[in-house]
Amino acid sequence: MNTNFPKNTILEDETVLLRPLLESDVENLLEISLNEPETWEYSLVRANVKENLENYIQIALKARENKTEFPFIVFDKKSGKYAGSTRFYDINLEFKTLQLGYTWYGKAFRGTGLNKHCKFLLLQFAFETLGMERVEFRADNNNQQSIAAMKSIGCKVEGVLRNHMPTFGSEVRRDSIVLSILRNEWFDAVKENLKRKL
Repeated sequence: MNTNFPKNTILEDETVLLRPLLESDVENLLEISLNEPETWEYSLVRANVKENLENYIQIALKARENKTEFPFIVFDKKSGKYAGSTRFYDINLEFKTLQLGYTWYGKAFRGTGLNKHCKFLLLQFAFETLGMERVEFRADNNNQQSIAAMKSIGCKVEGVLRNHMPTFGSEVRRDSIVLSILRNEWFDAVKENLKRKL
């Protein structure tokens, strides 16, 4: 079991490359940030407009320094373009758990299979390199597209946290759905089922 999260982790296959997010990645993600406001519909931290994207990246990098999160930038090899970002967060190496989320892609990359490639690499790394016992996922319970994507990779619904979080620019609070994959589920079926979908 690793005691520290590897700093220069790069995950890749023939379709996608995930590398550590950098401050300079503002330029690589700016086009999506400026032109696709729907990307942030369910996000509490907006990354629309350059200033907000810079802030989003700074928050992610600070969390990496504190060893509670590990953010990646996603590069789509087929198009030769940066597609978005994702991260591990709430990393607890002692308990062998983490969450996988803060995932967003530009609209040109949604529905292309890119997400399944990313999730395969991230889950394989979490279970097979870091030795995690549980990987958790959360989403706004109204975000049907995200929930469907998580179920399609093999996540099991655990329940809904009612009135769990504030929502951006509103007094209405959101319910958060919680899903997960356990280590034995990954090795028993999820890994092979997801691999067949790649």
